[in-house]
Amino acid sequence: MLSRIAHRRAPALLQRTSVVRALPVIVPRRSLVAPPKPGDGPLMERRADRELPDVEGNRFRWSRTMPMFLAIIAVASVAIFNYQKLSSPVVGATLYALRTNERAREYLGDEIYFKQRIPWISGEMNQLQGRINIRFAVKGTRNTGFMTFASFRPTPRGLFETTEWSLETTDGRRIDLLEGGDPFRNMVSGGLDLDDDEDLEATTRGFRQMPK
Repeated sequence: MLSRIAHRRAPALLQRTSVVRALPVIVPRRSLVAPPKPGDGPLMERRADRELPDVEGNRFRWSRTMPMFLAIIAVASVAIFNYQKLSSPVVGATLYALRTNERAREYLGDEIYFKQRIPWISGEMNQLQGRINIRFAVKGTRNTGFMTFASFRPTPRGLFETTEWSLETTDGRRIDLLEGGDPFRNMVSGGLDLDDDEDLEATTRGFRQMPK
């Protein structure tokens, strides 16, 4: 009985075995997931099969940002030095003297002030070393021009001596503003003659004065 049943089911079993062998063996594999890109949003999960980002592509490049950084530093430095000249009492004194000078008012007119909204003071201003040579644009109700002021101090304890104070017109003509005298002798030096012992004693009176 058993042999008959086995003989009947043998062909079916062989057919099933051949079908199973004919089928390809599929091995499950997980492909690598691309790394997140800018703008993809927050990373909610971390997977072990995530592809690593490109290190070379995300490397910080100094060659792109360094020229821009140096340009910003240079512009800021120039602006700071120009503001230092603009806020100097020498510039204010020369502008005040220009407003009260008859020859300057004859050419420029009234309401004499800087020509630009942000004035540019060109030249050297080194009061510590005793060298001043500045030039800037001015305007009035009639005309515009460039004012030049140059002064130097021959000795460390001496007074500033004005060598040039002129106004250059738009047609290239030069107006000498020192013909009526030097109005800056007391302005630049602060009205103090440091070579005079009496004046020096008056300025130091009450300030760390040693008893005699």
